[in-house]
Amino acid sequence: MPQTKDQIMLNENEAADSSASETLAATITAADITPQNSAEAKSFSPNWAADAPRGGKAVLNRVLKETATVPLFLAQTFVQSLRDMGYESTTSALCEHVDNAIGASAKNVRIYFRQTGSSRRGDVQTDILVLDDGRGMAPNVLKVATSFGGSMSYGSRTGISRFGMGMKTAALSISPVMQIISWQEPGAAYRMILDTVAIGRDGKNVIELPEPEFIGEPEMEVTDFLSRPMSFPKDHAEQKLLAPAGVAVKDAMGHSGTIIYMPDCDRLSWSTAKALVEHATKDMARIYRRKIAEGLSIWINNRVVEAVDPTLAMSNARHARVESLSPKTSKLVVARRVPIRRSENVAETADAIVKLFALPIREWSGLPRKTLTEIGVFSGHTISILRNDREVFAGVIPAIVQRHSDANWFRIEIDFPGELDEAFGVSANKQGVGLKGYVSDAIDKMIGPDIAKVREQIQYVQTQNATEKKGSKPSKSEARAQDADPFQAQSLDVQLTEEQQAQVEENLKGLALALKRDAETDEEALARVKSSKYLITYKHDSYWPFYHVENQFGHVVLTVNTAHPFFSKLYEPLLKLAAADEDKGENKVKDSTTALELMLFSLARAQILISRESPDAAKLFETFRRSWSDGLRVQLGD
Repeated sequence: MPQTKDQIMLNENEAADSSASETLAATITAADITPQNSAEAKSFSPNWAADAPRGGKAVLNRVLKETATVPLFLAQTFVQSLRDMGYESTTSALCEHVDNAIGASAKNVRIYFRQTGSSRRGDVQTDILVLDDGRGMAPNVLKVATSFGGSMSYGSRTGISRFGMGMKTAALSISPVMQIISWQEPGAAYRMILDTVAIGRDGKNVIELPEPEFIGEPEMEVTDFLSRPMSFPKDHAEQKLLAPAGVAVKDAMGHSGTIIYMPDCDRLSWSTAKALVEHATKDMARIYRRKIAEGLSIWINNRVVEAVDPTLAMSNARHARVESLSPKTSKLVVARRVPIRRSENVAETADAIVKLFALPIREWSGLPRKTLTEIGVFSGHTISILRNDREVFAGVIPAIVQRHSDANWFRIEIDFPGELDEAFGVSANKQGVGLKGYVSDAIDKMIGPDIAKVREQIQYVQTQNATEKKGSKPSKSEARAQDADPFQAQSLDVQLTEEQQAQVEENLKGLALALKRDAETDEEALARVKSSKYLITYKHDSYWPFYHVENQFGHVVLTVNTAHPFFSKLYEPLLKLAAADEDKGENKVKDSTTALELMLFSLARAQILISRESPDAAKLFETFRRSWSDGLRVQLGD
């Protein structure tokens, strides 16, 4: 019987192995003989799972024989293993196809999540399709693109793709089957299919790709995506079909393009079309914001995606259309060029561009929290890192920024070129970064002082907001201290002549102006100051003790330093809790805040009384206050 091509190849390989074995026999002693040359190896049976590829097991048994050639890749198991590539989500896998579309100069990318069946019956099927109007692929290029490692831009660092793996691994991580359909002129589409189940049954040592299949036009199973509404959004009026009634699908597909079809998906991050659509929309709007701003249109279930900018600096991003925002964008504080070594052991560098943005906290902090949440103030995307204009990371990097509430109000954007992939630790599937220590150190050294200044300004505004007294009445603690003053053992009052009293009255006007609250008139401020000789005010100074006491015109003026950790660790949280309680009609926390303020008032009152009688006591109190403040600062971890 004539031998097949595969049998001839196997015999030739076995003969080559046998010849090599004879050549090496003279140099191998009995002690060097491995288990593969023993009876034990001949009876060895692989311990494979029941659902493992049958063809792969057959090949493995064959190559375990004494004279068999072992291929570098066992295709039957290699392809199956790639299904577990480890994409973070369905969206991150689909981004590989969007990247390829951008690389093919596409102007439009359409992503479809089609669900059929019923969850109640347990027969829901999800099919996913990605269509682009890029330049398409000629048959020979399509065949190479279907192979693993097949890339027309392998190793190139100027674009988004590099390795020729993403399209296949991304598709197979979602579905066991991938169809690639591509055309460079209308009605001339070619198709390639990767079917992991079929590959797993193949018993050949070497698996070769077939020739691309000419199909002319995609089958109805595919064209239905383009001409019929998806199950979500349920309101079909929201969907703008590529090929609505009266438009031929082949015309709507454009002159050239590519389709990636993943039927019967079995590994999805979310089970419903709604969740798949919403997550893809949210993430792709951010990841491809610059491409969208440059004219790329991304459609998900027939709805166009609007750019979302985590830095809130783009005037054409979605947040800028919120009417209640004024100003509409964040402010660029500084942009710095940071030379980064391409790898730790080389001197050659490339530049990363680091930008620091400050959100308009004074203007926006009064907006409803729902609005701030919707535009992304509390997204947690303090740092956004982009490689060649495509975002690869959004979040917090502790080596550059420590997470704190003030981090909601500034953003850092880092742009780096592909030459710095190793330095930034970009994974092959572009799902994140792992900055080398010398990279984060260089960025921190360059922009760290700027971040510190912005954070200090933000904290100052936050403390102003937290301590803002509304209305023109004394606070509860100010009123309580005033009411209790007549019962104190020693009085703060001193005897004054009429002329002196008149002078005090005049000076109180100046004090009232200095302590005037927001939205308080001069007259209201003066009336409040006259109604209570106990007054609280605030100052933000990193070099001050946590409180300060003054006796001004018979008034105890207590100044709380909002820059001291006493404020951020104890006083401010109590104020916020008290405000929340007040909104609920409760006073439990508010009473605690009042008690804390009365303690400080009592301390201030005692200091004034003792210092008034002895200049030495005044100096002692000043030394004590500073020493206490410094000790408290250290103990609170500042």
